Amino acid sequence: MAGASLLTLLDDIASILDDVAVMSKVAAKKTAGVLGDDLALNAQQVTGVSAERELPVVWAVAKGSFRNKLILVPAAMLISAFIPWAVTPLLMFGGLFLCYEGFEKLHHSYSHRKGQQQHETQVENELPDIKDLAAYEAEKVKGAIRTDFVLSAEIIAITLGIVADKSLSTQFFTLSVIGIIMTIGVYGLVAAIVKMDDAGLYLSQRQGDSALTQMNRKLGLGLLSAAPLLMKSLTIIGTAAMFMVGGGILTHGLHWVAEQIHHAEQAVAAVDIVGPVLALLTPTVLNGLFGVLAGAVALAVMTGIQKLRSK
Repeated sequence: MAGASLLTLLDDIASILDDVAVMSKVAAKKTAGVLGDDLALNAQQVTGVSAERELPVVWAVAKGSFRNKLILVPAAMLISAFIPWAVTPLLMFGGLFLCYEGFEKLHHSYSHRKGQQQHETQVENELPDIKDLAAYEAEKVKGAIRTDFVLSAEIIAITLGIVADKSLSTQFFTLSVIGIIMTIGVYGLVAAIVKMDDAGLYLSQRQGDSALTQMNRKLGLGLLSAAPLLMKSLTIIGTAAMFMVGGGILTHGLHWVAEQIHHAEQAVAAVDIVGPVLALLTPTVLNGLFGVLAGAVALAVMTGIQKLRSK
């Protein structure tokens, strides 16, 4: 009897693990787009710190991301079990927050551009003290973890929708596997991106006349040239991703808006030759524009509330 019970238990565990593997594979495909946005956003968030502090900052954000998952996975299961209707409003709030942060970045960059240009030389010649550096780094980490929370919530919500009809154990293990894989994948790539210039410098300084050494030096010089362009691109892509992801969450929650975007996609697809190609980009572009509009409204509301509080 004991042996039969053990075999039954092992069979149940194997069945659960098989379901988790299948569901995790499906969820990974569904959340691949969010993973790309998460990568761009977090790589952009941790840029600007000193070279020797890049990996510690990435590690600090990664630990914050794991803490986010420890909160989100149990919360998602509780919400799904007791108040499933709250998933969409919570996601929409997170999407609006992303749009707000994205538009605030644009507004801050525009309003301070002239002053930054005037004092650029002074800033380059002055080294901030340790307290300023520590505060700057802490703010970077805090902002990256905050952004990660919203994107992680979307990943968890998408995964939860895929395994909603499965057992609680399958749901829990699938959410946990996706959370761990996504976190390791994103921050492993972020670490590689931010250290790309250091790798290029190391390769470019290799000594020797062999063909392999010369190829390494060329590769290093290429990485050194590409690193600044990649970081600038990630800044732009990261901000755009805030609007596209946040706007997409909002439009999916607002059915009328989602229908209009779908109609626009169909109309574009009907255009000869280039229509099918443009139709693939139409939802992304319209979601991004809606995200910009939502971010502008959110920033205006928050600015008004702050002014009323100051009075």
